[in-house]
Amino acid sequence: MNLDQMLDYFKSSDRITGNITKWVEIQERDAVYSDIPAGMDIRIAEALRRRGVNKLYSHQASAIEAVSAGKSVVVVTPTASGKTMCYNIPVLNAILKDDEARAIFLFPTKALSQDQTSELHELITEAGVDIKTYTYDGDTPQSARKAIRQAGHIVVTNPDMLHSGILPHHTKWTKLFENLKFIVIDEVHHYRGVFGSHVANVIRRLRRICEFYGSNPQFICCSATIANPAELASRITGSGMMLIDNNGAPSGKKHIIFYNPPLVNKELGIRKSSTLEARALAENLIRNGIQTIVFTRSRLNVEVLVTYLKDIFHGKMGSEGRVRGYRGGYLPNLRREIERGLRNGSITGVVSTNALELGIDIGNLEACIICGYPGTIASTWQQAGRAGRRNSVSAAFLIANSSPLDQYIVNNPDYFFGKNPENGLINPDNLVILYNHMKCAAFELPFEDDEKFGVETTREMLSYMEEARLVRHVGGRWHWMSDVFPSDDISLRSASNENFIIIDISDPHRRVIGETDRFSAPTLLHEEAIYIHEGQQYQVEKLDFDDKKAYVRKVDVDYYTDANIAVELKVIDVFREQDYSGISKYSGEVMVTSLVTMFKKIKLYTHENIGAGPVTLPEMEMHTTSYWISLPEQLPGISLQSQMQNGLLGLSNIVANCAPIYLMCDPGDIRVVYQVKSTFTQKPSLYIYDSYPGGVGFSEKLFGLHEELFATAADMIRQCSCESGCPSCVGPLNEFSGSDNPKEITLKLIDAVLR
Repeated sequence: MNLDQMLDYFKSSDRITGNITKWVEIQERDAVYSDIPAGMDIRIAEALRRRGVNKLYSHQASAIEAVSAGKSVVVVTPTASGKTMCYNIPVLNAILKDDEARAIFLFPTKALSQDQTSELHELITEAGVDIKTYTYDGDTPQSARKAIRQAGHIVVTNPDMLHSGILPHHTKWTKLFENLKFIVIDEVHHYRGVFGSHVANVIRRLRRICEFYGSNPQFICCSATIANPAELASRITGSGMMLIDNNGAPSGKKHIIFYNPPLVNKELGIRKSSTLEARALAENLIRNGIQTIVFTRSRLNVEVLVTYLKDIFHGKMGSEGRVRGYRGGYLPNLRREIERGLRNGSITGVVSTNALELGIDIGNLEACIICGYPGTIASTWQQAGRAGRRNSVSAAFLIANSSPLDQYIVNNPDYFFGKNPENGLINPDNLVILYNHMKCAAFELPFEDDEKFGVETTREMLSYMEEARLVRHVGGRWHWMSDVFPSDDISLRSASNENFIIIDISDPHRRVIGETDRFSAPTLLHEEAIYIHEGQQYQVEKLDFDDKKAYVRKVDVDYYTDANIAVELKVIDVFREQDYSGISKYSGEVMVTSLVTMFKKIKLYTHENIGAGPVTLPEMEMHTTSYWISLPEQLPGISLQSQMQNGLLGLSNIVANCAPIYLMCDPGDIRVVYQVKSTFTQKPSLYIYDSYPGGVGFSEKLFGLHEELFATAADMIRQCSCESGCPSCVGPLNEFSGSDNPKEITLKLIDAVLR
C-alpha cells in the first residue's frame, strides 16, 4: 500500500476514526520564485545552475539582498524550505570578494554541523573555488586544529565548542577574529530556556573579543516558526534584527491527524497507552514499506517502542536493522550510521526523542507519529515537518497520552490550529549563568572600569569576584588572577557538566555504549535498573557515583524499570510577595533536595507493575527560583487535613500540566510540589519551581500569569469527562485517600485562589 491507500484504510476503519478528534488537510502550495540577485559571483551562480537552481525562492532572495546590504537578519520559514542557502550564498560571495573575510557557523548539535558542512563542501566543489571550510568540535583531531585556526575561511562549530575551545584561546585565533564578517546561528528557536540563556552570554563574550580585535560581524539567524523570532534572535545576539518570513518554498499536501486513545475505564478516565497506540499505527505503516519517524518524549520510551517495533521483522534474515532508535546518549558513529540509513532507505522506521527534530537531512520520510504532545505548538509543527520534505503527500499523527496538557490540546484542536506558536523565553541575566560567563569573560580579556556585560551591576559583580580572589583591580582594569580555567566548570545544556558513561561488561573489551547527564543518572542507572539501548536490555550491576561510571550486563527480560523520586523544598529568600483575601503568592529562591527512593519493574506490552526494589544513592541539592501560593487552613467545604491533602495533590498535578501552555518549555523544565503545612508559611502551600540551578525565569513569569494559570487549570478539570478524577485532569484516583471526590475538592481550592 502507498500512503494515500493507507490513509483511506484509516478513514474506513471504525476503530481508528472513532478516536480521531481532528483531521486537517493542508493543501500543497506552489513555489514563489525570485531571480538570482545581481552582484553574485559568477562561479556561485554557475554552480547553482549546474545543480538545477535557476531561480531562488522568494525568502532566499530577500535574505541574500538584506545581508548584502549589511543588515543582520532572522529567516523564519517551515522545515525543509531551503534556509541553508540564505547564509551559504551571501557568506561564500563575500569571501570570494575578499579572501581575508571569515565566518563562524553555529549549529546546536554536532550532527547538524556535519550535515550542513557536507552541503557547503558540495557547493564549494561545484563552484571550483578555494574556500576552506572546516568543522571544529570535540571530534576534530588535534593534528588538524592548527591548520583550521590559521587557514579556515568558515569555521563550523557548536556553542559548546565556541564556549570552551575557541573563546578562551582567542589569541590562537587572531586571524579569525580580526576578519570576522559573519556569525551564522541556525535553529535559533532551539536556544531557549537554560541553553538559550547560556548561549546569549557566549555571544556577549564573542562580541567583546571581536571588538578587541576591531571587527563587527553581521548575524544571520534561521528559525522555525515561533511567536517572537526577531525578539529572541535579538536577545541572543544583542543586535537589531530584520525579520524575513516571506516563505517561497513549495510544499506537498499534508494530513495532520489528532488521535485520542480510547477510554479503557470511563469512570476512572483511564485511556489506552499512547505508546501501544503509536506502536499499532507505526506497525501498519512500516509493514507497508512507508518510511516513518516516531517521536516520543523520553529516552526510555524510545527504547521501549524500538523493542516492540523490531518484532515486526523478527526472524526475517537481515531485516532486524530496518527499525532503529535515535536519541542523545548514542555515540556519534552510531548516530551517523542511522542518518545514512534513513537517507538511503535501508531503514524503514526510526523512533527518536526530539534529537531528530532539528534540520538534519534524513531523506524522504512519508509519515510522522508524535507519541505525546511535545509541549509546544512550535515543536509539534517542527516534528510534523520532518515528513514530506520533498513535495510529496505526507501525514503526521499526534497521539495524545492521558496527561491534562495532552487532553487539552487534543480536545481543543482549534486552540492548536488557531494559535500562534509560543514565545521563546530566555533569561541571560540569570545570576548563576551570568556570573559564570563573567568569570569566563574576565579570563579571556580584562574588564574596563566602565564596561557593561549585559547588566548595570557589572561593577558590583566584579567587586564580588575580587573578594573571592578571582580578579584583581589595577589601573582601571579588572584582571583574572585565579589559576582555574573557568569555562571547564560550565555546561551550556544542563545545570551540571558531569556526564556518566555506561560500560558494557558482558563485552570482552568492556565497550562504552552510551552516556547520560548527572541529574538523569540516579533514575536511569541505579543498581538493578534495566537500561535499554538500541532495543537491547542491560541490567545495571554497579553505579560508581564518584568515578561517574555505570557497569551494565546484557540480559533478556520481559520488563523495564522506572524510578520514584522524593523531593524536599526549603525557602531561602523572597523576592516578591502579594496578599489578597487570605491567599498569598510569592516568588523567590528555594533549595530543593531530591532523592531516588525506589524503583518499579514494569512488564513489557501489558505495562503491569510486577515488583519493586529499594535504591540507595546520595541526595542531590539544587538552588533555584520558585513561585508559590499559600492558602488558609480552613476553606468552605474543606475542613479535614485529608481533604486539603487531596486538593493540593490534585492541584499540583493539574498545574504542572497547564503551566507549559504559557511557557515555551517542556513539562520537565518546571516541577510542582505541595506541603500540607509549609515550614515557611505555616499554611497549606503549592510550589512551582524551575528545575535548573538559579532558575530561567519560568516561575517569575508564572507569578505574573497567576490568574490565567489557575483559570486554565479549572477549565481543564471541568472539560474532563471522568467522574471523580483521572490521569487527564487531577491525577489517577488510586493516588488519593478517603471517600471525597478529588475533582470537586481541587476545584474548591482553585475557586478560593481565584476569588
